[in-house]
Amino acid sequence: MPDRADHVRPEGAAERWTLRHRPPQHSLFGGIYGLVLASAMVAALDPSGEEADPGSDVLWVLLTALASVTAHGYAQVIAQRPSDGAVKRSRLRSVLAEWPLAAAVLPTVGMLLAALAGWWAEATAVDAALLFNTIALFSLGVAAARSAGYGWPSSCRAGSLDALIGLVIIGANALIE
Repeated sequence: MPDRADHVRPEGAAERWTLRHRPPQHSLFGGIYGLVLASAMVAALDPSGEEADPGSDVLWVLLTALASVTAHGYAQVIAQRPSDGAVKRSRLRSVLAEWPLAAAVLPTVGMLLAALAGWWAEATAVDAALLFNTIALFSLGVAAARSAGYGWPSSCRAGSLDALIGLVIIGANALIE
């Protein structure tokens, strides 16, 4: 039985390289939040017994993502204390730092645009987006845990919990329809 806990990685050349080149945790968490937002929006906009309108759905997903980015960035701006000129310059950066949330909805938007172009039905686009987002939630959960220094078993558990959110959305979508 090893001395260290399961969640602590051993230090080696690969681990040091990973720590130096890891994405900021804020980007990973923004991506997770964006994927959950996109999944919830596409599931809520999925028509059951109504005429499909993927163009409107694309606009709603983008508008919701932009509103979330703006609200989260603005909340960070409000939380900053106006002590010097550096704070004023960092206000715009605080809002722009929320780009991972907006970027995370783009695969869903792309799938809905494919439905708008007639490449597949909107229901198929919604199903594909929900599946893709659930797999991406698992992947980002694992990446976030690994970048925080957790080992593979703990990271996979974290990814599984993130994917569980996607599965709950899929289940709710199936029950509501």
